[in-house]
Amino acid sequence: MRVKMSSGSRKGPPKHQNEYAWKPNGSRTINPTEVGGKLRPYSEVTGVCLRCKEQIEWKRKYGKYKPLTEPAKCQRCSKRNVRQAYHNLCNGCAKEHSICAKCSCRVGNIVGRDISEIEAEQKKLEEVTIFLIYECLSSFSLLLWLLIKDL
Repeated sequence: MRVKMSSGSRKGPPKHQNEYAWKPNGSRTINPTEVGGKLRPYSEVTGVCLRCKEQIEWKRKYGKYKPLTEPAKCQRCSKRNVRQAYHNLCNGCAKEHSICAKCSCRVGNIVGRDISEIEAEQKKLEEVTIFLIYECLSSFSLLLWLLIKDL
């Protein structure tokens, strides 16, 4: 009579050690123009808590991530505003109620920035660069004037 061992009773190192790490899509080449390729990388994960961000990053790392092909329906406002994969709420509802867009839990800090914050930062950067260019040109013209005056 043979006694069956349960699957969790074996202890010790694995029987065979892997020679190389497993790579998702290792056997096929990814088109660089396809989403997730070098020319069209995935968008940044925003509006979620740290735990959900780590889950989505894991899916991307191991080839389990499936991007949305069309906008999904928000579970709060029932509009088709959800533009990121694995999100249940649109950015507006998640920001308004200060909850995670994936797991809907109330968190203090949400990872990532939304589009309005990025646009505001870019506008401010443009203003600063214009100001710096103007200052450089004015100081350069002052130097030229001083050089010409000395001649």
